[in-house]
Amino acid sequence: MRRLIVNADDFGFTRGVNAGIIRGHLDGIITSATIMASGAAFDDAVALAHAHPKLGVGCHLVLVGGKAVSRVQHRNSLSDSNGNLPSSLAALIAKLTANRIRREDIQRELRAQLERVLAAGIKVTHLDSHKHTHSHPRVLEALATVAEEFGITRIRRPFESTGTLSRSSSLRNPWKQRALARAARRWEGRFDEISRSHGLRSPDYFWGVGATGALNREAILGIIEAAGSLPEGTGELMCHPGEYDQDLETSATRLKREREAELKGLMDPVVAKAVKHHNISLIDFRQL
Repeated sequence: MRRLIVNADDFGFTRGVNAGIIRGHLDGIITSATIMASGAAFDDAVALAHAHPKLGVGCHLVLVGGKAVSRVQHRNSLSDSNGNLPSSLAALIAKLTANRIRREDIQRELRAQLERVLAAGIKVTHLDSHKHTHSHPRVLEALATVAEEFGITRIRRPFESTGTLSRSSSLRNPWKQRALARAARRWEGRFDEISRSHGLRSPDYFWGVGATGALNREAILGIIEAAGSLPEGTGELMCHPGEYDQDLETSATRLKREREAELKGLMDPVVAKAVKHHNISLIDFRQL
């Protein structure tokens, strides 16, 4: 059996993003979402999650950009004195490489984010991270420890599977995202070792990094075609749908109108027909 999880990241980022995710769940192929404990529209996302229990909801852990959820009085190696997390993935990796972030500070922040989500009544199905920071071994080690504390056993394996974009000629400048996906592979072996040692499970295949910002109908069809040609197993398609509004326009994200294009593709009847044609069952992480 071929199974596919379609996970929408950034649940809780803005109300427009939340609305788009729910539309894509009700009228498209989205089966799962990951909520941001630090998101400006967190409370709205929580209400929507409770109103739509068929949507699996995990936690989108954030270690770059914005404010930390944890509030500590002593010196913190992860966030600055104003509670700001590293401004970018590059800044975080630079600090990790220089051994300037203590593992316990990462764990404290991850724990605080999970506690906020769980306190809102969300039954967390799995974990992933903003900008895939948990692909770094030091972050994954901290995440695995915290996941064990909360009894969470499912995580995203954020390494792009081959054969992802058979129709990539229609994409607009995907080279940067593909380069990032290739760069992350240097941590793939260590990721698997840490996951096994902590009993963490992930889907067999993963798609979406190379098409981020260009995940239109043709790209989605290419991924479904790739999924349909693979041996039996479970894959995850990451997406970033949303409804474009002023809140999104003024937010710190490069994905703005691109989110509406993704939503349109995810809701396209041709996409749903392709899923059926390839005998792919749509599930969420609860069935993994």
